Amino acid sequence: MGREIERKFLVKDKSFKQLATGSLYRQGYLNSDFHRVVRVRVNDNRGFITVKGKATGATRTEYEYEIPLNDANDMLNNLCEKPIIEKQRYKYEYLGFIWEIDEFYGENEGLVLAEIELEDENIDFPKPHWVEKEVTHDFRYTSSSLIKEPYKNWKPISG
Repeated sequence: MGREIERKFLVKDKSFKQLATGSLYRQGYLNSDFHRVVRVRVNDNRGFITVKGKATGATRTEYEYEIPLNDANDMLNNLCEKPIIEKQRYKYEYLGFIWEIDEFYGENEGLVLAEIELEDENIDFPKPHWVEKEVTHDFRYTSSSLIKEPYKNWKPISG
């Protein structure tokens, strides 16, 4: 069984770009149910289909397979729920850990999230200075939620 352990954080500034490499991602959802998602993704001229189960803490089942690029593009354009998620994903190595930082475009412009995949959900890891509040358990920040309630529509939280 495939498994993903991922923690997610807001990003307070874009200084990570000085040392990170990025590539464009387009992704959409054939199914965005709370208990499971089926995602289609294109990046670096490669297509993928991914099935993810419901998260328990920061862990969930995940299966990902490469598919023909033309099929992935056709599914994104004709079958996936709208809007399509568009983002630049940066990879940033920090003290032995790989961070993936997503800078969203389109309907989710302005949102920047950092993710770190771990071997164990409770492992301690160093955080770069640009990492802010953890949002792992806030479902609004999942890409499958961002197609239903894009970031541009969020109401500011007064406090």
